Amino acid sequence: MKKILVANRGEIAVRVLRAAREMGIPTVATYSEADREALHVQLADEAACIGPPAPLESYLNIDAIIAAATSQGADAIHPGYGFLAENAEFAARCEAEGITFIGPTADAIRIMGDKVESRRRMAEAGVPITPGTEGATDVDEVLASAKSMDLPVMVKAAGGGGGKGMRIVRDASELADAIRTSSREAQSAFGNPMVYVEKYVESPRHIEFQVLADNHGNTVHLFERECSIQRRHQKLVEETPSVALDSKLRAKMGEAAVTVAKAVDYQNAGTVEFLFDKDRNFYFLEMNTRVQVEHPVTEFVTGVDLVKWQIRIASGEKLTLKQKDLSQRGHSIECRIYAEDAENNFMPSSGVIRLLREPMGPGIRVDSGIFEGFEVATHYDPILSKLIVWGEDREAARVRMIAALEDYICLGINAPVGYLRDIMRHDAFIKGETDTDFLPDHFSEWTVAGSRPEGGEGSQLCSEEGDGAVPDAVLIGAAIADSLSTVAPAGPGRRTAQPSPWQTLGAWRLGGG
Repeated sequence: MKKILVANRGEIAVRVLRAAREMGIPTVATYSEADREALHVQLADEAACIGPPAPLESYLNIDAIIAAATSQGADAIHPGYGFLAENAEFAARCEAEGITFIGPTADAIRIMGDKVESRRRMAEAGVPITPGTEGATDVDEVLASAKSMDLPVMVKAAGGGGGKGMRIVRDASELADAIRTSSREAQSAFGNPMVYVEKYVESPRHIEFQVLADNHGNTVHLFERECSIQRRHQKLVEETPSVALDSKLRAKMGEAAVTVAKAVDYQNAGTVEFLFDKDRNFYFLEMNTRVQVEHPVTEFVTGVDLVKWQIRIASGEKLTLKQKDLSQRGHSIECRIYAEDAENNFMPSSGVIRLLREPMGPGIRVDSGIFEGFEVATHYDPILSKLIVWGEDREAARVRMIAALEDYICLGINAPVGYLRDIMRHDAFIKGETDTDFLPDHFSEWTVAGSRPEGGEGSQLCSEEGDGAVPDAVLIGAAIADSLSTVAPAGPGRRTAQPSPWQTLGAWRLGGG
């Protein structure tokens, strides 16, 4: 590859840019008008504006991204996650334009993006799936095929994700209405009204397996990640290894994950997701045909750089990793830091980051897309950064995460750092008793006032508001931030104590701006 264009933003764009730089490959950042001063723009060798803030006019604009790659001479595109990362049309367009798509083929994306088709393929391959119906757009047809199923059931959109078009049904009288509602929502969100019904697994664990596959027939798994702690199907905490698996079951699920990848001739990095019930049965849920947000925990315990392998595989290299040589060492936990107000139904938070202090030390990693002085808008996904720790065992990692969260200070916006710390301190988490109902069961009435750092009083300094000392801390932090504003990372036009790289290197080219 001569040059990689990163068709994304935020922390994942920064992650990809740094991997490419270590490999000696020049990079191009894409940015919307709202992201002109974003960190990923500053770190790339070149940058191209692809449109207004609205995602449909910028990060989801296939024509604009292809045009940017062509004009900047990029022969490869990394889509990150979200936006166009699992868009088969985008992958096919890259191929038609002679641009390497750093991800799977368009066919694999298309198959695994259709939940009905992927379930059919997995059943044929012998991978366990939850009992369910075929997909259909006719409400009466879906209803007729679902009436014989035992309740509860889940109505799902065939082409959806992220919780859209999903309804849990516990009463047979509610089934018809749930199918109609899900179908309408699926049509609105995905342009596809097809839905299906499957057995609803009560309070399962959500366990996924990382896979890597090259273009030469080699496929391996890099073990599991447990992602059970979720809010409205949005993951907040991930860890590996899972306390629920022993070596025998881990090997069995890993083999199933490899079978899933081979069933669709999968290439590049991907994640096979399973539901794991209380009887220790597992069922195929879906495959994410991209790099996952939570990939760093796998990197910590295996020592494998997944993003670099994405680039190598897309370049045609053979996978040199052998299953027998891969192992897990220690334990890793990731907490996602969102711009959200945990005390106010996780409403998005926006504003200027006045003070940012990210934790450092052995076994601590922060994948971040922010800096002091950066303005957080509400146009995009609210994830700001990811805090990842490693320890010799789960308890060591948990204790390290608590310490790291207590050292994480972000003033000017709301960020649920105290909420995450309290998850780490909860008895159920300490015991490894986690499932997808963990937050509704234990944190439905969480407040900042009730949050206490381990061994002390007062709430975590993580937002504009809180109890006790926080207002004073905000004022102090704002004053400190103002006094330190000259050393904040620079963007175009920002005055700093040192010259901006935009001014000195002369290598930054802003397309359209």
